Amino acid sequence: MTKFHRIAVVGVGLIGGSFALALRQRGFSGEIVGWDYAEVLGRAEGRGAIHRGSTELAQVLEGADLVYIATPVVLTIELLPQILRGVAFGTLVTDTGSSKRAICRVAQEARPAGVLFLGGHPIAGKEACGIENADPDLFVGAPYVLTPDPPEVFETEAASALLEWIREIGAQPTSLDPETHDWALALVSHLPQLLSTALASAIWDETDEDGLPIRIAGAGFRSMTRLAASPYEIWRDIGLTNADNIGRALERLGQKLERIRTALTARELEEEFRKAQEIHERLEALRSERRRS
Repeated sequence: MTKFHRIAVVGVGLIGGSFALALRQRGFSGEIVGWDYAEVLGRAEGRGAIHRGSTELAQVLEGADLVYIATPVVLTIELLPQILRGVAFGTLVTDTGSSKRAICRVAQEARPAGVLFLGGHPIAGKEACGIENADPDLFVGAPYVLTPDPPEVFETEAASALLEWIREIGAQPTSLDPETHDWALALVSHLPQLLSTALASAIWDETDEDGLPIRIAGAGFRSMTRLAASPYEIWRDIGLTNADNIGRALERLGQKLERIRTALTARELEEEFRKAQEIHERLEALRSERRRS
C-alpha cells in the first residue's frame, strides 16, 4: 500500500480520533500528530491515537503529507486558509465536514498552486462525541463521500493513497459533487437529526410533573430519539451552511406529515406504510451488501 509518512489530524475527537486509531490498528507505520486542546491531546496520546500533539497548528502541519481536518464545519472553514497556506507543496488536505459547498468554495479560493484539497465526509458517527468515544471500527461498512473539486485531484498519487487507506479502514468511498452531497445529506442525515430533536422537544413540552408520558416510554421511542443526544455545536454549523437544502427537506416532511394526519382514518395511510417499509427493506439490503464487501 502507498503510504503517507506523517499525517496531521486537526481535531482529535470522535471522527479524527477514530481515523487515527483505525490507521494505527491496520498497520500505518508513519507518524500521526494531532492538533486540539491540550487535555484532548493528552487523552488521544493515552489511547494511542496519535504519537504526539500540539496546540500550535503550525507545528502540527510541519512535514505533514496528509492533513485530515475533523473539526466542526464553521471551524473548518476558519482554519482552511491557514492550513492550505501552511503546508508544503504536494501536501493533500482533506476534511470530514457534513456540508460541503461552503468548505469546498473556501478551499478553492485559498488553495495555493501545488497544494491539493479533496473534500470528504465519512457517513459514520455516534450521538456521543469526543476522543473517549473514538472507535477504530467506526468506518467499517460506512459510505465515505469524497467531493473532488476539481475532479483531476483523483489523478494524483496522494489522492490514490488516501483512497487506499479509506478502503483499508473498512469504508466504501464514493464521489459526489458538493451540491449533490448537500442535497442528499439534507434528506438522509440532517433531516433525521432535526426530526429526532423535534420529537424529543415536543414530548418534553408535554411531559407532566409525574413524568408522563416519558415514564412509560419504550424501546421505539428511545430509538427514535437517539439522535436527540447529538451536540448542538455540531448541528448549528450544519444548519448555517446547508440551510436551503434543510429547509426544503423540512418542508417536504411537513407535507408528508400533513398527508398522514389527514389519512389517519382512511386507507391512504396504508400506502405511506408501504413506501416506508420498502425504504427500510432497501436500507437493510444495502447494509447486508456493505458487510459482505
